[in-house]
Amino acid sequence: MRKSTTLRQLELFEAIARLGSFTRAAEELFLTQPTVSMQIKKLTDTVGMPIFEQVGKKIYLTEIGQALLQCSKGISEHLANFEMIAADMKGLKKGKLRLAVVTTAKYFAPRLLGSFSQRYPGVEVSLIVTNRERLLERAANNLDDLYILGQPPDDANVVAEAFLENYLVVIAPADHPLAKVKNIPPAKLAKEPFLLREEGSGTRIAVERLFEHLGLKINMRMELGSNEAIKQSVIGGLGISVLSRHTLELDLPSKQFVMLDVQGFPIKRYWYFAHPAGKQLSLIAGTFVDHLRQASRTNKQSTETAKSKTVTKKPSAQKRK
Repeated sequence: MRKSTTLRQLELFEAIARLGSFTRAAEELFLTQPTVSMQIKKLTDTVGMPIFEQVGKKIYLTEIGQALLQCSKGISEHLANFEMIAADMKGLKKGKLRLAVVTTAKYFAPRLLGSFSQRYPGVEVSLIVTNRERLLERAANNLDDLYILGQPPDDANVVAEAFLENYLVVIAPADHPLAKVKNIPPAKLAKEPFLLREEGSGTRIAVERLFEHLGLKINMRMELGSNEAIKQSVIGGLGISVLSRHTLELDLPSKQFVMLDVQGFPIKRYWYFAHPAGKQLSLIAGTFVDHLRQASRTNKQSTETAKSKTVTKKPSAQKRK
């Protein structure tokens, strides 16, 4: 195979495996479909066994095809890493960064990517935004360089590191009866109709764990698939919810909903970056990890500075005689 197989054939093979289509792979790589078919036939002849099988209109990898895909990905990663090392030795930072984040992280991840891209304009960045379940599927298939999520899996096959604080707060319509109540007991909150994200959401997991710890049951009214849908439903008076403070920064000035003062809230959690255990990070991915750690240190310093500048109430001045 080393004498007959070309890198171009492996690139085509990976594209078809990823897209599940010869036509889409040809379009992505700006080739004609006959050219793609011919190169895959040559690769199949070299392997000596079918690497794809077609069931109906869908294309699937055969067992030997799956083995070839793992080998091909390894070759591609090593070559990409070499290109980055070569560029780095020339005093440049060039390459690709593939980042996948959960939907709630879309409220801050683009800013982190923006500052990173300004510092390293030669790096090509791709950002995938999806829910936690699909993100974990992508991680299991090693489709990206890094993943950002709020609830890392209890899985030894994933390495995760906290880098940013994530506060979960209770929100309600601006005219809610509890809007001006202080120190609300969780038991009272449990009687309110709740709007929560889908099962598997990191925010929902945190809320369910807190209520379970307190021996309370959530009064679920509706399950919604996005933070924006939840916010609009809260504003519409359908119930209350728990969301990350990061999702509310642009909405708070409108004063259409309020954050309730509830015992045990905000729930302090963290945002994590993660990657499959044993995965050797590319030079660019490692540089982005350093960027996230620096952002974490800057955020902590800003928080500490803000706290130190908090003005305590001065004693009233004595009346003049």
